[in-house]
Amino acid sequence: MAEGLAREFYGIEVSVQSAGSLPSSVNPMAIQVMRELGIDISRQTSKSVDIIDAGKVDTVVTLCAEEVCPLFLGHARHEHWPIRDPATCSGDELKRRSVFREVRDEISNRIKDL
Repeated sequence: MAEGLAREFYGIEVSVQSAGSLPSSVNPMAIQVMRELGIDISRQTSKSVDIIDAGKVDTVVTLCAEEVCPLFLGHARHEHWPIRDPATCSGDELKRRSVFREVRDEISNRIKDL
């Protein structure tokens, strides 16, 4: 969601890359709640931080709370946002969608302040 929000907010002015320590797939619930804002992240892929060229990165934002944050070596500015992973939320679909929306909105607000 962060990648899609950053691309939407910054447009072509900023090169946005998203990666993690344990890449998997883009969560279908994330795709749904981003569609609510008119942002399509269905073509995004989950990537490993190992593929990012640290020499070409100005700012790194880590979004981890309870999980292990990926280690990113380089001289980039580092922002840490301890935001929970909405995919770890339990409950019915309505509850999980609500958590995804909360996380989406928190990330959006932080990107605007970045």
